[in-house]
Amino acid sequence: MSGLTDCTLCPRMCHVNRREKRGFCGVGQLAKVALVSLHKWEEPVIAGENGAGTVFFSGCNLRCMFCQNHEISHGATGIEITDERLGEIFYEQQLRGAATLDLVTPTHFIPQIINGIILAQKKGFCLPVVYNSSGYENIASLDLLKEYIDVFLPDLKYYSPDLSREYSKAPDYFSVASAAIKRMVENTGSIVVDEGILKRGVLVRHMVLPGGRKDSMQLLKWLWSEFGDNIMVSLMRQYTPTYKALAHPKLKRKLTTFEYESVVDYALELGFTRCFIQEPQSVGMEFVPRWTGEGVEKFQ
Repeated sequence: MSGLTDCTLCPRMCHVNRREKRGFCGVGQLAKVALVSLHKWEEPVIAGENGAGTVFFSGCNLRCMFCQNHEISHGATGIEITDERLGEIFYEQQLRGAATLDLVTPTHFIPQIINGIILAQKKGFCLPVVYNSSGYENIASLDLLKEYIDVFLPDLKYYSPDLSREYSKAPDYFSVASAAIKRMVENTGSIVVDEGILKRGVLVRHMVLPGGRKDSMQLLKWLWSEFGDNIMVSLMRQYTPTYKALAHPKLKRKLTTFEYESVVDYALELGFTRCFIQEPQSVGMEFVPRWTGEGVEKFQ
């Protein structure tokens, strides 16, 4: 498959032949999916009334020590499927009544996803396609997606290279992600919302971390200076200590109300109006999906 014999899909630039071995992301030639679901906890413009049609991919090009999805992102959980089955899954999400097709952690499967979208479109697939990623993306790979992705839903995790090195093993995170988000905005253009659903544009997510509110503010300042109110922003308070963060001196505690609300107040001071916030009840491991493999091998 093109792009996988000398893989440079993500900024890790592993150059491995994924037909024979695995690079940093930990996956091979076939798309690997851990769960297909209707997810009602995404932002309202992504989920609508019925939920976003999430497809949770296994593997990841980051190593976030607080990752709530670590079983599939850093572990082996998931089912390998063909491009043909992936296309069927995309179309089946439309049949279920999903508001959007929500591709979660998709970076390392870009060729398979493009093939899957083409196959799904032949069946009548027409949902807005959401690329829900860590933000750690190659510009060249984003350009491959220009004709296939309607909405980019990137994280913007860190401004400080010290934090991104320590927490995600990616000291170049901000320089890479900031350039990627600029290209996402170039490729999608202005925000388009129709009947409450985001049909085109960029929605940037940022999760406020314990002790990280000043870093969060620097990210917001950069976003406002670059894009103003031409993008949507989602400020997430759902941080819950888990995985390796449970043993980390800075990350083993919960986020305080002051930390989160001070970041929200700063966003409002800057002038953001297209900004989603989360209520305290959105915090907890009960919001993490169970990786059952549901919907992956057959239509349910």
